[in-house]
Amino acid sequence: MPAYPQSESRGSRPLTRVRDWLDERGRPAWIAAMVLGFIAFWPVGLAILGYMIWSKRMIGCSSKRRYRASYHAAPTGNMAFDAYREETLKRLEDEHTEFMTFLQKLREAKDKAEFDQFMEQRDKEKLDD
Repeated sequence: MPAYPQSESRGSRPLTRVRDWLDERGRPAWIAAMVLGFIAFWPVGLAILGYMIWSKRMIGCSSKRRYRASYHAAPTGNMAFDAYREETLKRLEDEHTEFMTFLQKLREAKDKAEFDQFMEQRDKEKLDD
């Protein structure tokens, strides 16, 4: 019997397997499951839709994992090319991570500037009253 993390209850394993199965097939499978859920019993379809939105499956997160995994699988047999491919993919992933960090810092700076502007405006309004 496979070992499962303690945080995962025995009852959630079938749901986890279903989720993984749908993730392997991508967004169309999730949409089909949602439509079938609405046809069978509308609260099930609504629950699937809520889960898809909450877990960001509508954005295509699972397809990104599958996209990345497809490049790391199946070596070509040419060791030089495989090494070059892995090095290039690692460099691109590092650049992507750096860029996402940069974007997050930009968002934080924008949020801070907007908040500071709000506080200044609020303080100015208090002085005017």
